[in-house]
This record gives sequence, C-alpha cells and structure tokens, in this order.
Amino acid sequence: MKKITEVKALEKKAIEIRRDIVTMLEKAGSGHTGGSLSIVEILVSLYYTQMNISPKNQHKKDRDKFILSKGHACPALYAVLADLKFFPKEELWTLRKLGSRLQGHPEVSLPGMEASTGSLGQGLSISVGLALANRIDAIDANIYCLMGDGETNEGQVWEAAMTAAHYKLDKLCAIVDFNKLQIDGRCCEVQDLGEYKNKWENFGWHTVEVNGHDFAQLDEAFKDAREAKDRPQMVIAHTTKGRGISFVENKAEWHGIAPKPEELEQALAELDAQEKAIK
Repeated sequence: MKKITEVKALEKKAIEIRRDIVTMLEKAGSGHTGGSLSIVEILVSLYYTQMNISPKNQHKKDRDKFILSKGHACPALYAVLADLKFFPKEELWTLRKLGSRLQGHPEVSLPGMEASTGSLGQGLSISVGLALANRIDAIDANIYCLMGDGETNEGQVWEAAMTAAHYKLDKLCAIVDFNKLQIDGRCCEVQDLGEYKNKWENFGWHTVEVNGHDFAQLDEAFKDAREAKDRPQMVIAHTTKGRGISFVENKAEWHGIAPKPEELEQALAELDAQEKAIK
C-alpha cells in the first residue's frame, strides 16, 4: 500500500477522517465524539506511514496488527479502514444501526479489525498475546495497541505491562491517547496518574512523550520505538479531546454524545476552514 510522506497531505487526510467521524456520528445519533477526534493523527500516522498492511492481502501472517483498546473510539478507526478500502465507505453511514457491521465497539468480523474490544483494560493483554504468538511462530511483525489515559486506571493494564517487559517484547508498541479527560471528568481528579512517563519506564518500557497531533513528532516516536531492543515501547501522545471542533474540544461531556444536525453543519464548516488554511 502506498504511503503518504508529505506532512500537508497527512494533515488534509486527518481533516477528511474527522469529517467522516462527525458525519457518521450525527447520522447514528449516538456515539463517542471526543475520544474519536483525539486519536485521528495517531491513526493516520500508523495506517498511512508506518504499518505493513494491505486490504488486498489482509490475512498475511507477517502483517502488522493494530488493537484499539479504547474501543468506544471506533468511529475514527472505521473511517480510516473505509478510506483504505477494507470495506465500502458507504457502510460508515450504518454506524450503530441494527444489523450493521459497524457497531458502537469493534467486532473482529469486520475486515481490517484484529480484535473485538470495548471492555477497557483488555487491549494491552491481547496485544501481549499477539506479540508472544509472533515470536513463537518466528513472524517478524509489529503489534500496536492504542489505549486511553483513563483506561490505564485498570489493573489489568499494569499486569500486561509487567508481562510485556518480562518477555522483552520489543515488537510491541503501545500508545496512550493522553487527552486528560474521561467520562467522569479530568483524569487527575478521578484517579491521578502521577508521574506517568516514569511509571512506564519503571515497568521496563522504552517510553517517549510527544504531541499526539504533530505528524513529525509521531513519525520520530514510531521510528524510535522500532529501534528499541529487548523492551516494549510506550508512546505517550498528548492530545486534545474533541480535537478540530471548537465546541467539542476539552469538554468531558462530549465523551459519549453525538452532534446534532446544526452542530454537524458548524463542525464541517470549521474543518473546511482548517483545510483551506493548510498551505
């Protein structure tokens, strides 16, 4: 699959993905807007510049695999997979409808989806298992897992973190969407994550912090991760919940609601203006 190399092209792709996200959520009348918008650059960077994947040969044993542990943000992943032609783009508008393959959390039956997720805290454990299986089968491929910051309150995350470090799973890269908000408010008020980078380093992970909306920083972080040996990698991506839509940004209440028709109109107008500003 042809990679996108120019930053401007990646920025325009991110805007295109955001258009699809807010449009499908408005059509569905429900869903998770804030956390879907915050992970767009992370997904665009992985799927369009980093990962070894192809919709034409999606069952290759040596393909890279992506696990969306924060499964409620699946509209962003659906938009990317449809754009890459894993399934028809028209299917996006069936989000959360009865009988649709695009439900409120990912199901492995959907082309391009590597795991059914949604119960928070489980994605890293799944990813550890996939990385161990690749090692046993002598498959040289990368496993990527995207979690939410609030999700890492779950104890299972840290059990998986210890296991990954113990087995020196250097083909495993986890990313935390560090938007600092969760369903009940600010993460630091719900359960303070403390010295977050130090935590992962102390658990034996090669850890970097980046601006999760900066393609150059993301590219450097993923390249750095692939060069790390004998340790799993953690990319702490500082993001803005609801990124790209002014009335959604940094609003905890937008965790689990969808835009209304008039809000969609405003959101699309803002995205159009952002695209015109890219020079």
